[in-house]
Amino acid sequence: MTITLPPTLTDADAEAAGCVAAQLRGASPLGVAFSGGVDSSLLLALAVRFLGADQVVAVLGVSSSLAADERAAAHDVAAFIGARVVEVRTRESELPAYRANGPDRCFHCKDELFTRISDEVVTAHGLAAVAYGENADDVRRPDRPGSRAAAEHRVLRPLAAAGLDKAAVRRIARALGLPCADKPAAPCLASRIPHFEEVSPEKLAQVEQAEKTLRQLGFSDSRVRHHGDIARIEVPVAEIVRMVSGTTREEVLASVKAAGFRMVAVDLAGITSGAFTLSLVDGTGGSRG
Repeated sequence: MTITLPPTLTDADAEAAGCVAAQLRGASPLGVAFSGGVDSSLLLALAVRFLGADQVVAVLGVSSSLAADERAAAHDVAAFIGARVVEVRTRESELPAYRANGPDRCFHCKDELFTRISDEVVTAHGLAAVAYGENADDVRRPDRPGSRAAAEHRVLRPLAAAGLDKAAVRRIARALGLPCADKPAAPCLASRIPHFEEVSPEKLAQVEQAEKTLRQLGFSDSRVRHHGDIARIEVPVAEIVRMVSGTTREEVLASVKAAGFRMVAVDLAGITSGAFTLSLVDGTGGSRG
């Protein structure tokens, strides 16, 4: 089994990419659960290179938890790769367990996505298998209940099976020239709401609007955590001073309030991945990054 890869890849990364290809043996036509993030984009790109564009479908789940900008960016990445995109409308917001927002919220979201793919895409496109972009780092984290949903639906996890961690994923994505290779992680909007506080379309819309304005103000990454009337903003530590200085502070305050928040706070810890979930599942307060 061969797959054409850029000569700039190290032997180890080339071997790992070849291992991803090996995981896809006999898996065509293949559906790739696709978000436009670097993990699912790399999986999609490797699948297209190995199986051929006519044997791969990128499946994008669309709901109120997906920001409009992220949806558009995903289509742009898929077009760059040369992959077809099929959108499925997911209805996790109608599930009481999802709205209740326990630490297993991601399980119910992924279970809904994979169920919709099974019901609406697999037969329609004659798919032999479905895969998604879990990487080796994700496997080691305790706050990824979506992985259990993938296992229950027999969804392939080629990146993790090949031992590709996030750093390797980004290296290979850069070598392939993927436009999202250095894109910051973009968890779904529901991750901004503290666990056990209901997830609602209204809260998600507030978060989406506030984060969009922060991007327009030039911040490289952000999280707007929803604490009722209070927005707690996380940006990279190096960008905190700019956020709280001069006219930028006034613009941030005005724009976030315009999204429906009454008070605006800046978290001095910076961007924290898994801020709400990790503290519940393993006693930590999340990880920086």
